[in-house]
Amino acid sequence: QVQLVESGGGLVQAGGSLRLSCAGSGSTFSSYRMGWFRQAPGKERVFVAVISWNGGRTYYADSVKGRFTISRDNAKNTVYLQMNNLKPEDTAVYYCAAKFSVSSLLPTHTNNYDYWGQGTQVTVSS
Repeated sequence: QVQLVESGGGLVQAGGSLRLSCAGSGSTFSSYRMGWFRQAPGKERVFVAVISWNGGRTYYADSVKGRFTISRDNAKNTVYLQMNNLKPEDTAVYYCAAKFSVSSLLPTHTNNYDYWGQGTQVTVSS
């Protein structure tokens, strides 16, 4: 099992940047595929970005491609989401998620992840 704790959310003006962090527990963190999802009020949770267990592959939702970057530091048991050029429509609660997997697949559905953090709020003002 792995426990996940997100941090780094906050209030930022449009065009600004934030970096989210997700710290994981356990010695097998490096064997987990990690994803970021977000959920706006009254909407379903949707995929943002995913990174493979070794950081070798990444994939992004079209809405964030070119603005967001996912990365990981397995020595620190942490995955990051660097968010640049933020827009009001990026406002949401952001969740990190984990799936024990050393495959090269990068699924984007919430059903493909077993562990979730508590979420961190990101608010982008216009």
